[in-house]
Amino acid sequence: MTREVRTNHDHDGNRSYRRGPVLLRRDQIPRETTDARLLAPEQDISWLHQDPWRVMRIQAEFVEGFGALADLGPAISVFGSARVRPGEPEYDLAEDVGRRLVEAGFAVVTGGGPGVMEAANKGACEADGTSVGLGIELPFEQGMNQWVDLGVNFRYFFARKTMFVKYSQGFVVLPGGFGTMDELFEALTLVQTQKVSSFPIVLVGSSYWGGLLDWLRDAMVARGTISPADLDLLPLVDTAEEAVDAVLNGMAQLAQEVKAQAAAAEEAGGAAE
Repeated sequence: MTREVRTNHDHDGNRSYRRGPVLLRRDQIPRETTDARLLAPEQDISWLHQDPWRVMRIQAEFVEGFGALADLGPAISVFGSARVRPGEPEYDLAEDVGRRLVEAGFAVVTGGGPGVMEAANKGACEADGTSVGLGIELPFEQGMNQWVDLGVNFRYFFARKTMFVKYSQGFVVLPGGFGTMDELFEALTLVQTQKVSSFPIVLVGSSYWGGLLDWLRDAMVARGTISPADLDLLPLVDTAEEAVDAVLNGMAQLAQEVKAQAAAAEEAGGAAE
């Protein structure tokens, strides 16, 4: 089962679309993404024949992703805008975050694209660390950035999200758009509902994220739709050094909680005997 990756333009200026080893141009380029075809309402019974094959393709994405990342080791995912350009403050900040994460003993995982993702991958790569990109098929995706050493491309967002959560011990979230917000609240919901361990989720940039935290406090906490303690799941910092420290502190706190729970369980077991 082949994997699709769309790029804007080749070096000669022509639009192109990559499906595994196959390069498509001009009228050969599909008009819809795989996600769009999966979610489109069917007008006839053809879905009875198509969806079983889609399930196999989805299964293949999970199998290949698990296989590629199984030996990754401790890793932190870095999210942020694809529209940030080299030389802008957020780009430099993301590059510093990537470098410091490697120095702290982590691989760096991003969405593999440009902007903040590219900067974090660059910082990790230049620090001689493992630089990972998890790409996605999008209509205007620019392809995997040049600083990715281990890249996996996905057709389906949900398969890609699973890889971020499964193989990351924490998230560092820089200024970004809808995609960044999607990843942020997906991770936050999993932690809040205890579907996953309470891995750290760190926001970087108080001038960008401060308004969001104010709204969460003034609207959601005030209305009782979340608890005040839920805001503690989102530490806010401004520098790369603070971001990495927050990740390490969050992981240390989680380790202490796990150790305390194990001790309590052992004590309870001894008392029962």
